[in-house]
Amino acid sequence: MKTFRFSLLAILLIQLVRPTFAQEAVVDQPDAGVTKVPEGINDNFKKPDLNVDEWIGKFEVESREVYSARNEVLKACRIKPGDRIADVGAGTGFYSRLFAKTTGWGGWVYSVDIAPSFLQHIAKRATADGIENLTTVLGTDVSIRLPPESVDLVFICDTYHHFESPAESLASIYRALKPGGRLVLIDFNRIPGKSREFLLGHIRAPKEVFQAEIVKSGFQFEDEVTIDAFEENYLLRFTKPKS
Repeated sequence: MKTFRFSLLAILLIQLVRPTFAQEAVVDQPDAGVTKVPEGINDNFKKPDLNVDEWIGKFEVESREVYSARNEVLKACRIKPGDRIADVGAGTGFYSRLFAKTTGWGGWVYSVDIAPSFLQHIAKRATADGIENLTTVLGTDVSIRLPPESVDLVFICDTYHHFESPAESLASIYRALKPGGRLVLIDFNRIPGKSREFLLGHIRAPKEVFQAEIVKSGFQFEDEVTIDAFEENYLLRFTKPKS
């Protein structure tokens, strides 16, 4: 009888533990599409001699999905006059400029990036275009460096896969958003057997993993928006709970 009870207890313990092991095993399997952030992924952007013109030629061209679809993306962001917006990973700043014009003089845009050269370009271009409701912010690998509850919208375009410390970065984004604030994420699909080899080596995880990470950080998933011009990209919307 004692042997039977012991065996039954052992079986119950195995059943309780098995789902956790199984879930971890799925994440660790190569065909689940989960890898690590490529080492040194952001090193070039931090260099003082970064060639900004070269990146303008890559970022601000109609052949790039997020550039050609900028008006659709802008609509999906649902920006209201007076909104305060953080463009995280602003790059050359073309979305920052669109946001500044859309939110109007009553709103503000914070162009956040880890690349000083990009920020210098954004500030110079904003001055040339007469945009006064824009501030550049030098972020870090773990923080967007904005005050608590200071923005209505955080926009992350083709940049989340560059986050070397996603949990810490998401925590800083969560703090910076006002209750009820929105997070818009655009990134590349990572689908083994379908995505380009470059994306498979460059993007550390598929859409479902990124979505789960953001929800785990406290956000509520709202929906995925279909953008007609997107073939490799996707757009997800999240909100920060009001209470």
